[in-house]
Amino acid sequence: MNQEFTDRMLVVVEVTTERPDRPAYHAKVQVLNARVVTEAETAGWAVARVAAADVTPADLLRLTADADALVIVGGEDITPHFYGGATGYEGETHHFATADEGQIALVQRALALGTPLLGICRGLQIINVALGGSLVQHIDDGIHKNVGVPIDQILSTHGVILAADSTLSLSLGRVDISVQSAHHQIVDRLGAGLVSAAHAPDGLIEALEHETAPIVGVQWHPEAPNAPADQLGLLLASLAAQHDARALAEALVANALAA
Repeated sequence: MNQEFTDRMLVVVEVTTERPDRPAYHAKVQVLNARVVTEAETAGWAVARVAAADVTPADLLRLTADADALVIVGGEDITPHFYGGATGYEGETHHFATADEGQIALVQRALALGTPLLGICRGLQIINVALGGSLVQHIDDGIHKNVGVPIDQILSTHGVILAADSTLSLSLGRVDISVQSAHHQIVDRLGAGLVSAAHAPDGLIEALEHETAPIVGVQWHPEAPNAPADQLGLLLASLAAQHDARALAEALVANALAA
């Protein structure tokens, strides 16, 4: 890509644009996804938004081919066969297998190309599954999601401790943070090259990152309206810094070869 550092393209990849059978849930998801777009545009990104269930996996790869960075946002459970799981588990949601397949392919391409990628909630789980990891299919401990409440009250506020040597702690500038989350599945076996970057009070993995690639996943929702005000902005700034470092390195190599 021959873009200037001030002309970065971010693609926000969501699950679907339509949930006619679950209007309240869909409205909540749209509020969260829209905040990622708005925050990124405010930070100077050119933003495109793509729904992975609405296109084929091949078209998703094509539509995101020019992305300088990617954000895979939240949504439904991943279809279990992608991580060797079975259906029929407690709390099982609707599945979008086409979205799963396309987003898994996106993660694998991002790893191969070095494209900066942030996964949020389901996005973290997609990262883990894409790299060969598995998921715990259901937790119900009252920490990670408010249970038995209307959808607008489902986000739970709790603390998270970041690994002191993680890229994530460097991005956020501290190791102890407050987050908002709403999930009933978590990382079980870590995918290849991934390490834990944060834990919740119960010891469960709350963030992960790749050992060498600019890939980070957070299980919480930094884009939630009541999340700490600077959290999403700092994560997007980290994507920008990773993109700029990659672009500079590529430019230096190109200049050296041309000399």
